[in-house]
Amino acid sequence: MKRTAIGIALLVILALTAYGPALRGDFIWDDDQYVKENPLLKDADGLRRIWTEPRASLQYYPLVFTSFWVERHLWGLDPLGYHLVNVLLHTLGAGLLWFVLVQLGVPGAWLAAALFALHPVHVESVAWITERKNTLSLPFFLASIAAYVRFSLGDGFSSRGQPALPGARAAGGWYLLSLALFALALLSRTTTAVLPAVVLILLWWRNGRLGWRDLAPLLPFLALGAAFGLFTARLETEHVGALGADWEASPVERVLVAGRIVFFYLTKLLWPADLSFVYSRWQVDARAWWQYLFPAAAAAGVAALWGARGRIGRGHLAAALYFLVCLAPVLGFLKVYPMRFSYVADHFQYFASIGPIVWAAALLDRFSSGALGGESLGRLARGPGGALARRAGTAALLALLWALTWQQSGMYRDPETLWRATIRRNPSAWLAHANLAEILLGRGQAREALEFTTRAVSLKPDDAGVQVMQGKALLLGGHPAEAIGPLQEALRLQPLHGRARYWLALATRAQGGAGQTPGR
Repeated sequence: MKRTAIGIALLVILALTAYGPALRGDFIWDDDQYVKENPLLKDADGLRRIWTEPRASLQYYPLVFTSFWVERHLWGLDPLGYHLVNVLLHTLGAGLLWFVLVQLGVPGAWLAAALFALHPVHVESVAWITERKNTLSLPFFLASIAAYVRFSLGDGFSSRGQPALPGARAAGGWYLLSLALFALALLSRTTTAVLPAVVLILLWWRNGRLGWRDLAPLLPFLALGAAFGLFTARLETEHVGALGADWEASPVERVLVAGRIVFFYLTKLLWPADLSFVYSRWQVDARAWWQYLFPAAAAAGVAALWGARGRIGRGHLAAALYFLVCLAPVLGFLKVYPMRFSYVADHFQYFASIGPIVWAAALLDRFSSGALGGESLGRLARGPGGALARRAGTAALLALLWALTWQQSGMYRDPETLWRATIRRNPSAWLAHANLAEILLGRGQAREALEFTTRAVSLKPDDAGVQVMQGKALLLGGHPAEAIGPLQEALRLQPLHGRARYWLALATRAQGGAGQTPGR
């Protein structure tokens, strides 16, 4: 009990201190629509609409918006409270991961939880208030798995690795609890619908086989996840707006994108350098032979792990399958709105990263204890200096991740800092150029803003909002005649664009009526 308390305290201290810069951060992109300017958070009727009107908010995640509603009434619009809740939820998720891994008998359980708590790829999910969807849904997801393990396998595994099954009444209670927690996870983020597949992977890993008795209890989970998934997919296209050329691709192109996404995320987990709020959007070309290497390598890797499972164990394949299953909703086969800007985002692998992290922690634990590496290494690891060396190595690794997370958290201090950091790391991020220009225009810095709007137009000329920003910058910079062109182009791209008509009217008036709106 004492060691558990110390372990929990360490996780909390490490996470709270590593995310210190984020705790002092302001609201950033999308936080205004989710929290700052969200009318649903003001009164009881808004709370009712959060649950009963799926289109009342940007996305139908009622538990997330309910948490924002409660916080709005506790500390108003002080961003510290929202950031603190996000960090604490992230730490809770790490703690529950530790619990589940101990329950399953996975070596290196606490190290895996600490690596998850401190890995810098998770900064986007934790420091960005809008991504409460991740930090809130993960504890429900992991708690549901823990309850299902109790239902299916008992309290855990004995020294012989055999489960002690609970009584029928107790098992039924754990089953219902798991289903209820799964529903809460879905109400926080629909991508948690992969939970039944994750449970099947765990059962196969422990038992070496799957049968109807394993699948049958998961059918209600599958039905519930499918219903939420189909509903969210429809809202993503019809309500959020994931329609148009940015989401169109052939089946072959989608496979090419999926393969590259897998290796992108693995690379960022292994070498978390140049993490960006917006990454470059790749050009997919089915005629380029080298793009087929990514999906081919992913398939070959899974096949190799399957073939070697008898020699190296099933855990390696289970970790890989978990990673792929959790990434499945964001591999490009479904229309997801943020893929308008990039096929990848750090917050997309928040759940999936657990697979490689647990795998790495288990290997490190076995290696440092001498279970891997031969008899001589085993004697060295068990010697007088072995324990000290293990602790020093673990501390050095966690210190490195702590420093990287601290540094990455500083990007999220305020919107301007975020967009400038994004442009430094990804100069092709047209979204960052446009949003930074809007901030500068709000401060009356039209000349500097024009530099960024011009760059945004060159990167994304077919976006009406970017054209409007260019026209606005030209007008406010004293060039009304030049502003008319991009504003007319915005209306050609999107004829009902209200801001384009507003700024075009001002530009026309400023130059004495020389310009004409389309259709007149």
